[in-house]
Amino acid sequence: MTTVATVRQRVVSGAIELTTERGWQVVTMSDVAARAEVSRQTVYNEFGSRTALAEAMVLDELGRFLAVVDSSFARHDGDLRAAVRSAVLGVLRLAQDSALLREVVSPGAGELLPPLTTDAGAVLETATRAVDGHLRALAPGVAAPRRSAVTDVLVRTVLSHVMLPSAPPRRTADRLADVAADLLR
Repeated sequence: MTTVATVRQRVVSGAIELTTERGWQVVTMSDVAARAEVSRQTVYNEFGSRTALAEAMVLDELGRFLAVVDSSFARHDGDLRAAVRSAVLGVLRLAQDSALLREVVSPGAGELLPPLTTDAGAVLETATRAVDGHLRALAPGVAAPRRSAVTDVLVRTVLSHVMLPSAPPRRTADRLADVAADLLR
């Protein structure tokens, strides 16, 4: 790992720690710098703004969620329905336990919310690329446009349930797995 990556990751990790301890609305760039043991200017050099740091935090958390997706598909190689069910269930359970996600959806989260809602391009693109790759491997005979549509439905629906669940994780996972399996036959 390069020094630049190390500094960047330390800043993101420090920002996440402070946010889950205190709440994003009271975390300053100086606080983040102190936690990461770098100068305030270094934080600004790496991210430019609180908004950019917030997006980096959300993308870092997304990495944890995508690791669950990757693991689920690896465990259920060859079984599309089981892989989708496991991935959705794992993501929804992780969402319930994510201190950062709780902060993102809390009042006063400010710059933390747009990367998951109104400015979710980076999150959607990253998640879509990962899920589409897994679906391509498990449903190789499905035409790309159909697979892409199913991927979009899965990613957006799971993101919606992460933000505002409407059913228990197990029920949501079962339903989405059935839909994906039916559409990718």
